[in-house]
Amino acid sequence: MVDMERVESIVEEYGGESRQVIAILQAIQEEYHYLPREIFTYLSKRLGISEAQIYSVATFYENFSLEPKGKYVIKVCDGTACHVRKSIPILQRLREQLGLSEQKITTDDLLFTVETVSCLGACGLAPVIMVNDVVHPAMTPDGAVELLEELRAGEVAPL
Repeated sequence: MVDMERVESIVEEYGGESRQVIAILQAIQEEYHYLPREIFTYLSKRLGISEAQIYSVATFYENFSLEPKGKYVIKVCDGTACHVRKSIPILQRLREQLGLSEQKITTDDLLFTVETVSCLGACGLAPVIMVNDVVHPAMTPDGAVELLEELRAGEVAPL
């Protein structure tokens, strides 16, 4: 459920200006972990730009999501260094443990989202995964399972 008063306060934080649409979308996504569909109509009226313009921004930038994401977004690097050092078995184990697939990337309880990325820029630490904004180097499939258990237990704070 989207709290439109909260959305309005986010818009106000950025001066209610259409030129701030990217920052506004980022703040809304940080609040809800995705961009709920109902915000597009509201933002269009509030900022004085078309829904199509807002939607085009939201779909152009890869970091925006129109689908709900979990509290913990796990990015598995599959760049060359990570791939060669066996990142795919890590991805497979995560999906197996969470009941996810290439098509279904978020758990039903909205606790975890597992994505692959082309590169996390930590090639010397390969294979790596990132949970929210924290890099976990030299990962293994067993290490990934341990990390899931720590996250479930609340031992690793989300950012």
